[in-house]
Amino acid sequence: MTQSPESTTPDNDEAARAPEVIRQSSVRFAELGLDKRLLDAIADIGFEYCTPIQAETLPYTLACHDLIGQAQTGTGKTAAFLVTAIQMLLETPIPDRERFASEPRVLALAPTRELAMQIAEDAEQLCARTGHRVVSVVGGMNYDKQREVLQNEIVDILVATPGRLIDFLGSQDVFLDQLDLLILDEADRMLDMGFIPDVKRIIRRCPAKDDRQTLLFSATFNQDVLNLASMWTHGAEFIEIEPQQKTAERVKQTVYLVSEEQKLPVLVNSLRQPGVDKAIVFANRRDQCRDLEEDLKNQGVAAALMSGEIPQNKRLRTLDQFKNGEIQVLVATDVAGRGIHVDGVTHVFNFNLPENAEDYVHRIGRTGRAGEHGISISFASEDDAFALPGIESYISQKLTTAVPEEELLQPLEKPLIQRRRGGRRSGGGRGTGGRGRSGPGSGQGGRGRPRSSGNR
Repeated sequence: MTQSPESTTPDNDEAARAPEVIRQSSVRFAELGLDKRLLDAIADIGFEYCTPIQAETLPYTLACHDLIGQAQTGTGKTAAFLVTAIQMLLETPIPDRERFASEPRVLALAPTRELAMQIAEDAEQLCARTGHRVVSVVGGMNYDKQREVLQNEIVDILVATPGRLIDFLGSQDVFLDQLDLLILDEADRMLDMGFIPDVKRIIRRCPAKDDRQTLLFSATFNQDVLNLASMWTHGAEFIEIEPQQKTAERVKQTVYLVSEEQKLPVLVNSLRQPGVDKAIVFANRRDQCRDLEEDLKNQGVAAALMSGEIPQNKRLRTLDQFKNGEIQVLVATDVAGRGIHVDGVTHVFNFNLPENAEDYVHRIGRTGRAGEHGISISFASEDDAFALPGIESYISQKLTTAVPEEELLQPLEKPLIQRRRGGRRSGGGRGTGGRGRSGPGSGQGGRGRPRSSGNR
């Protein structure tokens, strides 16, 4: 969450990693009546001006109104809801002696562990001067360690993915009945990923919507999302921020028209071109990503896999290796790709065109960040070229198509890996398809603590 005060890029980290150049508003954080400790943390990070979503939403959310916000990833919504949460905690403090472990006051739900961990990281930076405790519970990380923290620590802000939170609710290691603020991020993605039944179970454990503040953010609002929003919020304000454009000005986008057999040679030869320092290769399925990682390593490319089946601790190590240059190429699925926020990514390759046009925007947004220029190269064969018109319509621009240069079509140096299962026969083809609770370690506190009248 770094930002130079002199920078002309957006004044928060989410905006800095956006798939577009986000404009600033004329509203300063200092004009919003925030606690000095929070303002100092904001200044430490380099924030000064709000982005439009922050300028539009914060006057409502800081006044404790429910809110439904429609904004693309990268518009600054994370900072908007975190600033609201931390200001609420500062305005309505409750002494630790009157609190229990395992009872958060703020819950932020996110569909993926990468997004949840990024929210938690941002929250910790914004809490640097306030002393509030941020805890994340996500799948793929050490369950016992997360459980120990929940059982023994006062938690102010809990950031969670639905599945892991359901586990801890079931084992009575976390309780949501003292929640003041519920945040639902990327609601449309939660719907797409099938998490809504879990989210409904979680919300049933929270105070009634009249007794809590609820902030719901989504990039898109179909009727299903709107129905859920109406169920979960009370008298909510609706704020919509249209991005200036859906794809970044600084990303040069090219689509190579190729056969399935040409994809791998063109990819390998492209990765060997000068200037391809850090690259992310996206494929649509996990099995395709596994094959690609094997194929790239077989051709001598320093590559690593980034998909949902990889344990989280290994994924974090892989990201560190990618950041410091030990790995040149990450091969990722869309879900994992949303958690890759690394500056200096020079190239993004779409081995397959995504069927969802919004995923295309998220993919190419991994490059051209923080004022840098980037290159996006997509491969369109007979099998996936059908997605091209939808992507062009979504981003409101015609993509440049070309036949790869002769040097990119040169044969691979090493024989292809032969796989017995169906799918690829030659280069670049597709793969197969009572509550015993305690205070912070000392047993302090008791049930029935008075609720602050200023919580709402």
